[in-house]
Amino acid sequence: MERPEYLIQGEPARLFPVLSNNSKEGRTTSILLACVSKVEELASDLLSSLGQRSGKRTTIETYTEVVFDSQEEGAKDRPDGLIVVKNGSREWRAMIEAKIGSNPLTPDQIEKYRALAKSNGIDCVVTISNQFATLPASHPLEEVRKSRSKIPVFHWSWMYVLTTVDLLISNDGVADDDQRILLNELRRFLTHESAGIRGFDRMPPEWSELNKLVSAGGKILAKSPEAIAAIEAWHQETKDLSLILSRQTEASVRERLNRKHTKSPADRHKDELAELREAHQLQVSFDIPDAAAPLEVVADLNRRTIEAGMTLRAPEDKKSSKARLNWLLRQLKNESSDDLFVRMTWPGRSEDTQFPLSELIADPDLCEKDKNGLQVVNFHTYVAKRLGVKFTQQTNFIAELETIIPAFYRDVGQDLSAWRKPPPRIREPQIDASVQSIEGEAEEEALRAH
Repeated sequence: MERPEYLIQGEPARLFPVLSNNSKEGRTTSILLACVSKVEELASDLLSSLGQRSGKRTTIETYTEVVFDSQEEGAKDRPDGLIVVKNGSREWRAMIEAKIGSNPLTPDQIEKYRALAKSNGIDCVVTISNQFATLPASHPLEEVRKSRSKIPVFHWSWMYVLTTVDLLISNDGVADDDQRILLNELRRFLTHESAGIRGFDRMPPEWSELNKLVSAGGKILAKSPEAIAAIEAWHQETKDLSLILSRQTEASVRERLNRKHTKSPADRHKDELAELREAHQLQVSFDIPDAAAPLEVVADLNRRTIEAGMTLRAPEDKKSSKARLNWLLRQLKNESSDDLFVRMTWPGRSEDTQFPLSELIADPDLCEKDKNGLQVVNFHTYVAKRLGVKFTQQTNFIAELETIIPAFYRDVGQDLSAWRKPPPRIREPQIDASVQSIEGEAEEEALRAH
């Protein structure tokens, strides 16, 4: 592989880089980029997240420790890597900046790389770190998102890369045996502690202060630094949760965002900050492929609880609310946890009702209490865990969240089935009585004639 003319320095990414022990970032980046150039399916999945397609005729070249010919000799700002994608005469290039461990990305460095990319015909900058982004186009650094530069900056968390690798392996997504071996070795490397890759494991120090304010009955201000820090950390954690669920279910689990929030992270931040100020809650929903309903999560600062639940439409082919409830209970018959509840939605302005699941199993008639003549519309089955002081602690809050959410889906959610309206049936033809009578008389006359 010949080095491109616009580079005065840069080596093809190696699977076995010869680097000093202090160059962990260079080693990890080189191994990843080498696998991207060798494993077609990995390249396809990662590049598609950047809006780039790759196929059988696509050529991918990857380089590390690159220096462009426009840079001065001895320049300090050297990107960690470069990806070059060739489709016929079309060429697309991405500059790579990677951090591992607790090393942070800095807006100043990213802006320098943007300028370098612009002056050298590079299409975009891709950052990789242990920070999380809801979408690759929604960078975790606010300063990067707000920049007026026309060079786009995308972001992959290392856990996103690992989850992509894991799903390809779990779902037999790699056709070539040799490439599958490479991918397994990449997963083994990324999961080793020496690689410096980790998930989101703690809320910021402002989390404890925010909880103290809420407990004291204080008001969260519009520009509260504690609330802003909590929202930003929450977004990091919810993305990590989606990756955890993806690896555990061996399916691609995604955060459920409306169109407005998908297009504008700033609007999402603003709306969720308003929810936190008014209701003292952090919320998120996850779309799990083929699940009966989205998995809804609520962290309530007032009650210091974490809730995880799913909402099912009640079966309309059953007339009584008790019959509709029994349809749900048959799906939950093996669950007896004291933390499980069922909230029922009723038509019109009738208030919701809720009961512990154990009480409804013991007495299904409870569902119709004070609701005579009404038919239940929806069932929200959920677990509510009161954490107490653990809720306010930076690491325990995350640890509990990452235990409760997967456990609810494993024990309850994956066994739920959505009700579907049965298809229409063709009615049997009905013969008019008067026509039958006329036909009968005609037959009698014919018999008499014989």
